[in-house]
Amino acid sequence: MVQNMFRTGFVVRAAHTGLTWVITITLFLHDTELRKCEERGELLLPALFFLLVALSVLLYFTVSLKDPGFVLSDAQKDSQTWDEESEAMIPRPLTPQLRRCGYCLLQQPMRAKHCKTCGRCVRRFDHHCPWMENCVGEWNHRWFVVYLLVQLLALLWALHIALSGLSPSDTWQQWLWVNGFLLAALAVVGVFSVVVGLLLGCHLYLVSINSTTWEFMSHHRIQYLKNCREEDSPFDRGVFCNLWDFFCTCRTVMWEQVYQRNTADPV
Repeated sequence: MVQNMFRTGFVVRAAHTGLTWVITITLFLHDTELRKCEERGELLLPALFFLLVALSVLLYFTVSLKDPGFVLSDAQKDSQTWDEESEAMIPRPLTPQLRRCGYCLLQQPMRAKHCKTCGRCVRRFDHHCPWMENCVGEWNHRWFVVYLLVQLLALLWALHIALSGLSPSDTWQQWLWVNGFLLAALAVVGVFSVVVGLLLGCHLYLVSINSTTWEFMSHHRIQYLKNCREEDSPFDRGVFCNLWDFFCTCRTVMWEQVYQRNTADPV
């Protein structure tokens, strides 16, 4: 894990962490709602805000450093007598033939895709996130969505705190000078709030229909989706079941079995 952090993604991760804490310290040092609570001896709100920011940073590193579900190499499979990768490769009568990756030559489980940036095949590939410097796949996708939710809450709270600290002045020049740091923090937090909000909405929608960003964007080019309408997914089990499986199922899913069951008995 530590070695992963010091690869090419170190600069991005350091920038994210640094920017987060610079904005947080700015909100604490200026005459904002947080500062006023501290002066009154009311430490609950400042402590909760600090913990929320710390949780968002922790989740960021969890998603960024966690194995997204890299497909095992043939050598790794040979060292195990039976595992989920082996079971996923069992031929099924109604399942499209599994293909070998054109880059790393591994036999890909259904819904896996090769990531050119990582140089590995990823199970239930969603996308490669440049801000995380990691793929989002079967093993870290739920944590990515949780991170987006926590990050959005922290950003909206920070937006409210920054607005509470703006001080009135006699002239525009003086107002800009007095509130310069807070205005910069407001601009950054505002942009990130919009981006994170849109990302969270898109991913919750995709989770609710049991689809991924890659499947949604490349529907017409994916073999096992070619016989489905563009708005349909052969893995869809209904909104409640999809959400439950996504957030509460911790095992590796055999998507070949789900595909066979749903296509053999369509609703």
